[in-house]
Amino acid sequence: MEQGLDKGVSAPDDFGNRVKRAVFWRSGTQIVAQIISWGATLAVIRILEPGDYGLFAMTSVVLVFMNFLNGYGFVSALIQSESIEPRRIRQAFGMLLLINGALALIQLLVAAPLAAAYYREPIIAEMLRWQALIYLSTPFLILPEALMTRDLQFRKPAIINLATAAVGAAVSLILALNDQGVWTLVFAPIAMFWCRAILLTVSTRFLVMPSFDFRGSGNMFGFGMALLGAQAFFIIQSQSDIFIAGRHFDTHDLGLYAEALFLTQLFAVKFVPPLNEVAFPAYARLQDNRPALTRGFLKAVRLIMLVACPLYLGMAISAGPFVETLMGPKWFEAAPLVATLALAMPFVTLQILFAPALNAVGLPRLTLHLTIAGAIIMPAIYLIAVRYGAQGLATGWLVSVPLLLAFTIYKARPHVGFTYRQLGAAIAPGLGAALVMAAVTWTADHIVMAYVWQDMPAPLHLAALTLAGGVSYVALLWYGSRATAMEVVNLLIRRKPPEAETA
Repeated sequence: MEQGLDKGVSAPDDFGNRVKRAVFWRSGTQIVAQIISWGATLAVIRILEPGDYGLFAMTSVVLVFMNFLNGYGFVSALIQSESIEPRRIRQAFGMLLLINGALALIQLLVAAPLAAAYYREPIIAEMLRWQALIYLSTPFLILPEALMTRDLQFRKPAIINLATAAVGAAVSLILALNDQGVWTLVFAPIAMFWCRAILLTVSTRFLVMPSFDFRGSGNMFGFGMALLGAQAFFIIQSQSDIFIAGRHFDTHDLGLYAEALFLTQLFAVKFVPPLNEVAFPAYARLQDNRPALTRGFLKAVRLIMLVACPLYLGMAISAGPFVETLMGPKWFEAAPLVATLALAMPFVTLQILFAPALNAVGLPRLTLHLTIAGAIIMPAIYLIAVRYGAQGLATGWLVSVPLLLAFTIYKARPHVGFTYRQLGAAIAPGLGAALVMAAVTWTADHIVMAYVWQDMPAPLHLAALTLAGGVSYVALLWYGSRATAMEVVNLLIRRKPPEAETA
């Protein structure tokens, strides 16, 4: 596989256009793929039971923990490098084959029985043994995609995203409709991983002989190990709630909590990371132009928070009809959990935006320090909160995430180059308009709708709240922060700002 990766940095205008194209391809097709995936997921949720999702959440902790060892950190070193030699690609491929083969064996022989004993659920061992197939697809998946990511080539992976989402949706629906229960959640991801690996390998003609001679790969290994350490602590930070709850809750309550968390994290974990995949190589090209990197980071914060703040505050206000409409009446117990977790997600979204900027300027150690802090703060709070049930655990997010974000802002500010005032100004348009929108929507719901139609069906109730919130938010943004609103419009229709056109 040949990559045009050793060319000099393109002219600024050309590079900016490539970043814009990458964003549109990556985020645009991600939206379509997620619509397909969500449609299937919501249909399957209505068929399966909360207990099925509780069992799957237990295995997910193991999968996430094992997956952080899959070697992606070594591949990230290729993205960050100024140039790539073919030998380094072969070495990375050899590393991935060895690492992921070992992970599959460890899960089969060690992790599966240990997890079943910890959770006191024998079926967990059988599920994890099948899920070990995922690791074997990894070398053929992440290396071709990472090389294209480095060169801001997102068109092929974006199209493959759509095909993979369609395969996963078809497999999950077929299995769920045939009463396969929790096995639906096991085999659908396996099908998606292998489909994606095969399509990426074929479409990129990734015909590379692996090299198991790792001499001269010290820089790649060092960068990868630094990211690996950060990922290890991030796994503790992000999975400790399910790990702790799996020991204290029954599968029904764990399923309610896990799916409430899944629902509220959709934007933060499905839309923001793909944008970060574009941001990392883009920031890396700007690492010697710190003012430009700072402006890019603040613009990313401003635009993403314009979406995250109204989305999550609206979700908290409309949690009851939102859950009943999307997941069905049997999931209504999850509504209070969704309302609480949604309030924590703007903090989570902002937290996620810092990693690519810090990694791109060559500061993986700082990322490691931040994730260590998260791995201490969040589990400590969860261990206290879990005593108060699922609602207590959800409330723990409202304490732990803002604490971690405050520490992150303090540590990252000197390196990314923003001031507290600049960061506040970037967040303010979205947050200010969203708070007023939430007050307007809550008033409309509890004063107007409650008297007009008390037993309004959930879909109509949700539609009415969405309309009230959407109209009020757009009006507030348009009349309160016209420049920011126009920035979004210009981005969506891919127009240059007036000053650039004049120049």
